[in-house]
Amino acid sequence: MDVFTDTPYLGNPVAVVLGADGLSDEQMQQFANWTNLSETTFVLPPRDAGADYLVRIFTAARELPFAGHPTLGTCHAWLEAGGRPAGPDAVVQECEAGLITVRRTEAGLAFAAPPLVRSGPVDEQIAERVAQGLNVPRSDIVDIAWADNGPGWVAVLLASAEAVLAVKPGALDLDVGVAGPYPDGSPEALEVRAFTPVVMSLEDPVTGSLNASLGQWLLGSGRLSSPYVASQGTALGRRGRVHVSQDDAGQVWVGGGTVTCITGTVVI
Repeated sequence: MDVFTDTPYLGNPVAVVLGADGLSDEQMQQFANWTNLSETTFVLPPRDAGADYLVRIFTAARELPFAGHPTLGTCHAWLEAGGRPAGPDAVVQECEAGLITVRRTEAGLAFAAPPLVRSGPVDEQIAERVAQGLNVPRSDIVDIAWADNGPGWVAVLLASAEAVLAVKPGALDLDVGVAGPYPDGSPEALEVRAFTPVVMSLEDPVTGSLNASLGQWLLGSGRLSSPYVASQGTALGRRGRVHVSQDDAGQVWVGGGTVTCITGTVVI
């Protein structure tokens, strides 16, 4: 699957293994390591009566409690394979982080952002460490905070999208999301980049979990208004577009296009 794009091969890929019943943890991890993608998911029958399916999400090295683009890609693959949600308006995914609601929108599938497990300001020592790892002066960081909904994100706000695209990171030891605003009137509100040395030792092309926590942080602080579109993947030659909105109850939703690129049979 390609996620956060309507055009194949311009978003963020995820491998989705349907019918993963009977696979051991070791087999799942081995296959995820072999695909060498940021995440590979395995779909199983739900354990919770309120869920439509259970998904387990693996990087090449470890299992994650939640991740955004795998959630949308898995839901698309499950529906495409004939999955029928119990409810009329949404699909309910079970994962280690709990039950995640996914609904259809004009921009594509969208998931309800899970609660942050860590938020608030970071210690100045960490802020200095992040600035050094990003190779930017500490004074260039407009704001910095924990925005962790599972992967462990530290969120950094720079003055502009141009400044985000100019970042050339060095040795980071935290998963860091960097965002900067486009000028007023631009089609996109933000440029986003995700540096993931803990998860995959690379820059992630388009990141649902980060955009979810950025939305909670930036909408909650009044720096942005809902809805908005974030651009991500520009520095990697991708064209990811993440649609972020907030409903009347304060729930943040994160969505975008999903397309199937490869189908076949997995032999494990």
